[in-house]
Amino acid sequence: MKIADPARTPVRGDLAHVALAGRYFVPHYAVPVPQVVRAGGTQLLGASRADGQVLDQLAAGSLFDVLDIAGGWAWGQCGRGGLGANGGLVGYVALEHLEPAA
Repeated sequence: MKIADPARTPVRGDLAHVALAGRYFVPHYAVPVPQVVRAGGTQLLGASRADGQVLDQLAAGSLFDVLDIAGGWAWGQCGRGGLGANGGLVGYVALEHLEPAA
């Protein structure tokens, strides 16, 4: 599948943001769960492992929309509301650095 802007489009081979249903065919679609980066901030990584490529540094209080959780890692998108060129970067954050948004 060809993704117009893979860095900012929350879609992978097995899962996509529910707003992308009809645009990308994947086995599952997820409704984002808003989370906030805890005090101290964290890194957004390109893979679900500590030595993954650092895509961005997220400040404490930054919004992160979680679409999947596995093995202590959350996969999702920074910020809220935008998809594609209007959205934030897509990647992985260690779950321990996130808490529910108020």
